Amino acid sequence: MSVLTRDEAQTRAQFLDVHRYKIDLDLTAGEETFDSRTVIQFTATAAGDTFVEVKPATLRSISLDGQPLDPADLVENRFPLTALTPGTHELHIDAAMRYSRTGEGMHRFTDPTDGETYVYTQLFMEDVQRVFAAFDQPDLKSVFELTVTAPEGWTVLGNAVAEHRGDGHWALAATPLISTYLVAVAAGPWHSVTTEHAGLPFGIHCRRSLAPYLDADADEILDITRACFDRFHEKFDEPYPFDSYDQAFVPEFNAGAMENPGLVTFRDEFIYRSAVTDTERQTRGMVIAHEMAHMWFGDLVTLAWWDDIWLNESFAEYMGYQTLAEATRFTDTWVDFGVARKGWGYDADQRPSTHPVAPDPAAVPDTASAMLNFDGISYAKGASALRQLVAWLGEKDFLAGINAHFARHKFANATLADFIDNLASATDRDVHAWADTWLRTTGVDTLTPRVAESDGNWTLGIDHNGSRPHRIAVGAYDHAPDTHTGTESLVLRDRFEIDVPLDGTPHTRPGNRPALLVLNDGDLSYAKVRLDGRSWETVLNGLSGVPDALTRAVIWNTARDMVRDGELAPTTYLEAARTHLPHETDLALAQGVLAFVATHVADRYIAPEKRPAALATLTSLCRDLIRRTEDGHNPGLRLIAVRHLIDAATQPDTIHDWLTNGTVPGGPELDPELRWRILTRLAVLGAIDETTIAAELEQDPSATGQEGAARCRAALPTPEAKATAWHALFNDDSLSNYLFTAIAQGFWQPEQADLVREYVPRYYPEATALAARRGPAIAEAAGRYAFPAYAVDAENLHLGDQALTDQALIPALNRKLTDQIDDLRRAINVRSAH
Repeated sequence: MSVLTRDEAQTRAQFLDVHRYKIDLDLTAGEETFDSRTVIQFTATAAGDTFVEVKPATLRSISLDGQPLDPADLVENRFPLTALTPGTHELHIDAAMRYSRTGEGMHRFTDPTDGETYVYTQLFMEDVQRVFAAFDQPDLKSVFELTVTAPEGWTVLGNAVAEHRGDGHWALAATPLISTYLVAVAAGPWHSVTTEHAGLPFGIHCRRSLAPYLDADADEILDITRACFDRFHEKFDEPYPFDSYDQAFVPEFNAGAMENPGLVTFRDEFIYRSAVTDTERQTRGMVIAHEMAHMWFGDLVTLAWWDDIWLNESFAEYMGYQTLAEATRFTDTWVDFGVARKGWGYDADQRPSTHPVAPDPAAVPDTASAMLNFDGISYAKGASALRQLVAWLGEKDFLAGINAHFARHKFANATLADFIDNLASATDRDVHAWADTWLRTTGVDTLTPRVAESDGNWTLGIDHNGSRPHRIAVGAYDHAPDTHTGTESLVLRDRFEIDVPLDGTPHTRPGNRPALLVLNDGDLSYAKVRLDGRSWETVLNGLSGVPDALTRAVIWNTARDMVRDGELAPTTYLEAARTHLPHETDLALAQGVLAFVATHVADRYIAPEKRPAALATLTSLCRDLIRRTEDGHNPGLRLIAVRHLIDAATQPDTIHDWLTNGTVPGGPELDPELRWRILTRLAVLGAIDETTIAAELEQDPSATGQEGAARCRAALPTPEAKATAWHALFNDDSLSNYLFTAIAQGFWQPEQADLVREYVPRYYPEATALAARRGPAIAEAAGRYAFPAYAVDAENLHLGDQALTDQALIPALNRKLTDQIDDLRRAINVRSAH
């Protein structure tokens, strides 16, 4: 397939004005393909040649201005349009298109629970061409009119209000000017909850088998939607630019969600069939807010080329967290960002694949390279940079610049230069210099305090390893007795703001040296921080006594970074978790720390002979949390502890008893998620067989049940189970993206290192061939989930380094392997340091 280059896109944008697409989709043609007929009305500004993109199963016919063209002229995904004359033209394309099972293009899913079928589009980057012919680049915006023929009983959703005209025929209202990648259709026998807000129709939709779960949460989802909608109208001068707002929760979705104008699609795991924590509900709320922010930043004003993807994602990430905190009951969203998202950015920024938040255009020469920038830098680091910018500019000037940007570029395209110019128009600050420093550079700064004490004062110096200026808060804390518990806690003595780097003179404050000094208190900047010796001693003994959850998040991130950098023993982090998590009150913190302990400390950073002891410590911690929550006052914390106790079990007896009894003593009762979690762990331990898995699948034949069974079967500790799973992963091209992921998750287990060792060298060539055959979505899954992450050894590292020299690696897999191998090298270094 030919990928679009930036130069080609710029040339075509100067040559064409695209006015209108009329697209007719027939979804009744069978299970393998659907019919796609497209009419494109456009103007050529000069005489010359260009091309249109389409990836058909069969190209039946194509004509230009009424004259038939030869379908055989299609080369890969491009059809040449030669000798165009200046003026208006009309292109007609009739094709059969393939349904997808990988979440790309038009994805088709049949629900195993009730046999109902659903289809939906995901057209990002280059996947428009899988559904209809298009001049496929973001700066050729157009009006889109769609008609859809669907089976009787189906509902069709799209970017605009849909009208059912009988006999399965649906017509969608014409859109305003939008980019090709933002066109969306979702069709099937949806269960829908509809309402009206601010004079617009609002709806939420899911497949029928999830109806009771959507109904249970409909009020919460719609309340968050309305609250964020109203808050954005307080922030933004431009009103919501589309005629309706639908949110469809769709199956087997690759991303968290997609910001299609008027029809946001979400992965339907956000419709909870099992118990979740309040932090997980908050995450769903943040994604709702994030996607709604895109209606303005991304949809109303769209990037001109993919080097500016951060303009979409960083903005929506920042606005998602900030607006949810302002408009809903989830007021502590920045704690979750600090502990769950910020590490994603820090990690990505320290790998060989790092890139600036706003990369040089030359670094994004084509669409294949652009796909690699959807990472922790474009989301978490970019949002952190914007948060620092707001702290520096003030929110009033920031929003004034944003509103100027919307007013100047609405229904059009804009670049980084446009954005910075618009911000600069609203402030006296040197925003251009800020952009050069924050957006055009890579890497994470590190701030280390130097504390001294004399003559009734204490002084603070900061060693600044990096190049960016920072405006940070510094928190000074003292010991104080807790009259309620009789233990010692920490109280804030002083919080003050300083600019880093300092002007060369240490900052002096009155009084004795504090027991704890925290740089970047409040987490307003993007930098790794360190603690001075006395502060670190205070933290090890009294972290749970730090009064503010966001401060605790900064400290836990400091410890996390020190472990990854080889400066702190993983066992020390584990013991700190063992000591302080039983007293933690913030769910996001407990969830984030336990996740790092389980997936990094216990599974990767500790040598295999020390792993049983680490799992025993983790189990003991989880039992403490379960005991602490016996009175039912914190069910979310109890659920987190139960999940991690299951995953850390080294003996089957306790969790097998829970499965038999259908409940954890004192609760919770086992819902489908917990049952499959227990069965997966029992499979790893060799305590169940195929008969048990099949019986559970009969009780839960849902899509998640199918995935749970596939995960369990791949986790069984037998050569036959591993051989079967491996063959499915790398030879069964009918596997959906979700079933592939489930099998891959079950395959590699630390307890089964000897059993799967022979597959480590096989992984690299077979993953390379698979990615080339099945494309970017499966390549990403193969690199993320099927990688032998638990083989933390020199042989795996050597094989990985060799694999990266293979010219046959497609970009998506190359990027994933680059990151995985860097993480593997880091894990080996951590083990050797301790």
